[in-house]
Amino acid sequence: MCKRFFVWGGIMTQISDWIMEEFSSLNLGDKRLVDRCHILMAMLSGQCQASIPVACRGWAEIKGAYRFFENKVVTLTSILAPHFSATIARIALEKVVILAQDTTEIDVTNNRVAGELGPLSYPSRKGWLAHISAAFTLDRICLGVVQAFIWTRDPEEPSKNDQRKQKTISEKESKRWLDGYHAACDIALATPDTQIISVADRECDIYEMYVEARDGAANWIVRASQDRSLPEKTGEGNKHEKLWTRVGEAEILGESTINIPARGGRARRNATLTVRSAVVTLHPPFRIGVKLEEVTVHAVLLREEAPAKGIEPLEWLLLTDLPVNSQEEVQFVINGYLCRWQIECFFKVLKSGCKVEKLQLQKSERFLPCLGLYLIISWRVLYLTMLGRSCPSDLPCTLFFDDAEWKAVVMIETKKLPETPPTLTEMIKMIAKQGSYVGRNGDGHPGIVSIWVGLQRVMDYAIGWIAFGPEKHLYET
Repeated sequence: MCKRFFVWGGIMTQISDWIMEEFSSLNLGDKRLVDRCHILMAMLSGQCQASIPVACRGWAEIKGAYRFFENKVVTLTSILAPHFSATIARIALEKVVILAQDTTEIDVTNNRVAGELGPLSYPSRKGWLAHISAAFTLDRICLGVVQAFIWTRDPEEPSKNDQRKQKTISEKESKRWLDGYHAACDIALATPDTQIISVADRECDIYEMYVEARDGAANWIVRASQDRSLPEKTGEGNKHEKLWTRVGEAEILGESTINIPARGGRARRNATLTVRSAVVTLHPPFRIGVKLEEVTVHAVLLREEAPAKGIEPLEWLLLTDLPVNSQEEVQFVINGYLCRWQIECFFKVLKSGCKVEKLQLQKSERFLPCLGLYLIISWRVLYLTMLGRSCPSDLPCTLFFDDAEWKAVVMIETKKLPETPPTLTEMIKMIAKQGSYVGRNGDGHPGIVSIWVGLQRVMDYAIGWIAFGPEKHLYET
């Protein structure tokens, strides 16, 4: 039987081209393990919201999955290695790439594996922490994951918070932000024709980060959380001037309108912000056993001067090493930072779409390589979602979908096959309609939820096409 096919639930089905390409450099020391990985990716990506037993459709495949994850050579690192390589290859094709890094909790409190794990934000919750760096274009197309650091906390650690100030940065969890920036520098060196910009939110506002980034190969943007001291004194006693005050006194360069997505009880809205910028030197904070040097950074202050009644005004202070001398340069920094929101969307796909917190794999040794597969699936869903919005209107869907996939969807949607395949934009909308997307004139682009639900149905349609469609003879052995 051709290596591109396998029998799944008693029906012959196809391993998509993108799976073969994404895992082309996979090395597990045994071809049978590589083949099993391809099969598992096809099954799990086709049923990303289902449990492993449901996705595998049969006891033989379920046992094959558990044995695969149990194998000692199958680790999070070995699973993600080919994806990292493929992502760097995609990065090398772009002029500018944003590497957004952030941390999320994998909460498995009610899972049997939780007994092996440490506490999360609340001591009663158990699970892993996952620090992910993902690559995005300025059009917010996800190119893939470039770093995944998964760890558990020491159960005794919450009682030691009073000792945090006694620790060096290398002994703290916050070191992950510096490691994320170092990973961005490594990628910048590997892709010299691409401008790499590491972007992070307020938790990355660490002075050591700015010290180490002075000579780094990658640019960076960090949203400030601390009103840091400057070397200059105010004249009032021995007080230092403050960062927020200094930048707030700068001349307004212009305005920028930002779309603020809905979150919690907050409605989606557009916010008009004044823009100021300045070059400032930061006064180093005190650290036990080490004397830090002063660091010069560029700052952009975004402030909502006149919010609507009842709305808390928005104010962001962005620190960066990128130039901020003109409105155009400042807008580039703002656009780069706004790409960071996409990693929140990535986590939504991973946890709400792929439901990784519901996996019942009983052992962490099984869970982590399975998580690696779902990280890749999450990239694929987010990639297709944004690609359908940004790609050229005439780009054919055959670049991303196999014949069985697009033909089955078109037949469901239009009842007949066209002479030429639909464009990718048309295909993405047809897939989304199999989810929750209606496609009315005012509906805008399909969202993540409709895409991930639609992709699951596409796999079922493709299986039916291969087994019973008018071209089934092409798939017979």
